[in-house]
Amino acid sequence: MKIETEPAVRPARITGQVRLGGVVGNPIGHSLSPILHNAWLEAAAVDGSYVAFQPKDPNGFRTLVAAGRAGLIQGLNVTAPFKEQAFALADDIAPAAKATGSANILVFEDGRVRADSADGAGVLYALAEQAPAFELNGAHVVMLGAGGAARAVAGALVQAGARLSILNRTRSRAEALAADLGAAVAVAEDEGVLAGADLVINALSAPPTIDLSVLKADAVVMDMTYKPVLTPFLAAAQARGLITVDGLAMLIGQAGPSFEAIFGVPPPPLDLRAVAMAHLEDAA
Repeated sequence: MKIETEPAVRPARITGQVRLGGVVGNPIGHSLSPILHNAWLEAAAVDGSYVAFQPKDPNGFRTLVAAGRAGLIQGLNVTAPFKEQAFALADDIAPAAKATGSANILVFEDGRVRADSADGAGVLYALAEQAPAFELNGAHVVMLGAGGAARAVAGALVQAGARLSILNRTRSRAEALAADLGAAVAVAEDEGVLAGADLVINALSAPPTIDLSVLKADAVVMDMTYKPVLTPFLAAAQARGLITVDGLAMLIGQAGPSFEAIFGVPPPPLDLRAVAMAHLEDAA
């Protein structure tokens, strides 16, 4: 007689006890976060759902936060252009968010809003995974851009012992970010700073136009963008034989702390990169 055994993991069930989380930004339709988090929810059989929200303006974002305060949402990941507003609306702010003045995690409990940032953790995870021999402590990092994406990770780089130079077309924005982060951060005068870079991180929304030929042979190049995973910037770096780190690794790295903060359980073992790549291939 054949004995049927129960599967190790039951599919997730949505009940009246469901925990609702999500990601908020504008635009947000490109986000892979719902794919990643819902894969974890299913694998862990968690009674929860993770959806995308796209408020049209700051007032819409404020309304969404009010829904969280009212107990309708348990937590949110926050992306552009709402990270600094998320920070400003929080009641309690974790050190990682304080270090940059922006938040990518909001957790709602008993009418209060707790802000945190896992973006820096995401960068550290990506570097450890795809450039394991690279040592941040004492390294010279050149950040391309001084907007919200740069602000979100700069603090973690400085805390890890890196010297940070910000290269940005609008010098005043770079100066403002440098002033917030302290003496370990400088504003680069021009692209000449790239010659001494150990790590170059693209935090721009558009592909950078820098000359990669000036980089050292052992420099590491990272792009915070993950669509496409192999960006033109990374492809050019690979053509030069440089070590590259992609934005998908960063997304996965920040997703773990986010999942646990929102749903109250650690993420289960799962090859999220394979999940994401399969989705991207299907979408193509």
